[in-house]
Amino acid sequence: AITLAEHLDIPLVTTIHATEAGRHQGWLPDEMNRTIHGVEHWLAGESGRVIVCSGYMREEVGALFGVDAARVDVVPNGVEPHRWRVPASAVASARARFAGDGPLVTFAGRLVYEKGVQHLLAGLPRLRERHPGLRAVIVGDGPYRSALEAEVHRLGLGGTVSMPGFLGGTDLPAVMAASDCFAVPSIYEPFGMVALEGAAAGAPLAVARTGGLAEIVEPGVTGVTFAPQDPDGLSEAIDAVLSDRERARLLARRARSMVHEQYGWAAIAHRTATSYAAAIAGDAAFTAARAELRMTVGRATVPSPEGNLLAAAGLR
Repeated sequence: AITLAEHLDIPLVTTIHATEAGRHQGWLPDEMNRTIHGVEHWLAGESGRVIVCSGYMREEVGALFGVDAARVDVVPNGVEPHRWRVPASAVASARARFAGDGPLVTFAGRLVYEKGVQHLLAGLPRLRERHPGLRAVIVGDGPYRSALEAEVHRLGLGGTVSMPGFLGGTDLPAVMAASDCFAVPSIYEPFGMVALEGAAAGAPLAVARTGGLAEIVEPGVTGVTFAPQDPDGLSEAIDAVLSDRERARLLARRARSMVHEQYGWAAIAHRTATSYAAAIAGDAAFTAARAELRMTVGRATVPSPEGNLLAAAGLR
């Protein structure tokens, strides 16, 4: 992309939805991770505009790559709300498949460490005591699945937790809609698309206050929140949702309205076009500044990172 932009003498716009350091909680454990980080650093520095999916990612890109915030545009991801509305019969089928005599708590996503499912499992024994008959369904798959299955066994949750893998078609929105609480316990989440999907399906939300998730859910208005990596706080948040069904329904209605009003594709397309227009308008000044910098210091070199990059940037 950098070579093409230079060869064709046109501005470069880069979209960054996550960083290598962020995906590893601030660490770059091996040479491949450091190489990817270096490419990200180079690409961001050579781009006239950088598009990110959340205000948190604007801070992360600025801190990790030294990109001026004035060159970074926040364009959130979006959903098509109608795709997450399913017939009542599908919701009833999901409820019959996964719920017991008590409430149903649902997670959906990749089964990787940073999604925080291990903290949801750690909080379930306490929730089960408070809400007899509670069931939890963990939708998705990934490299952390076997470790999570072992944790389910260790905690004695075999009769409580279902892990059906990926669900396709209307099955996923149906199980979301059937949920009494949709939990998003992520440790690292640049945006939090699954929270929008859960809201569009009509599920009451309990999400970790991390990254873009903290920008999507307004506590007490469109859902409840808890500190990441805090099983006790997570169980308290879910308990608050399950203990007051009327309030949970109100939060869910507000969250669904929020998705319609703030995350429609027309508004997102307009913000994207505005970013590209800004890149074109500012290209001459940006190119001149880059040329002057190269004349004085040469092409920028990416420093070899040491320690935890997010902690060093004050983002952890």
